[in-house]
Amino acid sequence: QVRVQEYGGGSVEAGGSLRLSCVVSGYDNCDEHDVNWYRQAPGKEREYVGFLDSEGGAHYASSLRGRFTISQGDSDNVVYLQMNNLKPEDTAKYYCKFVNVVGTCSDTWGQGIQVTVSS
Repeated sequence: QVRVQEYGGGSVEAGGSLRLSCVVSGYDNCDEHDVNWYRQAPGKEREYVGFLDSEGGAHYASSLRGRFTISQGDSDNVVYLQMNNLKPEDTAKYYCKFVNVVGTCSDTWGQGIQVTVSS
């Protein structure tokens, strides 16, 4: 069973940085997969942030490109979301999602982690 857990959230002042980690386990029997990041602010719909594809390529929502960076961790089961020059409007709960592009494993969401940016 695939499990996804986010780490690294917290509170930061505007202009600061945070790095979130997405740790995935239980996917050994899964084939090609992506790791996606989303966020959801209070009262708003969940918003796509970006994803790391199975070949290590990073893709971003156009509005976040340049401030956010998605990368592979030192371990194959870790994906980072580096967020720089944070703004109060980045305040949201951030979610990681394992997406099985090829194969029969279930797409799996993490529980999310809170990021709060104060002005």
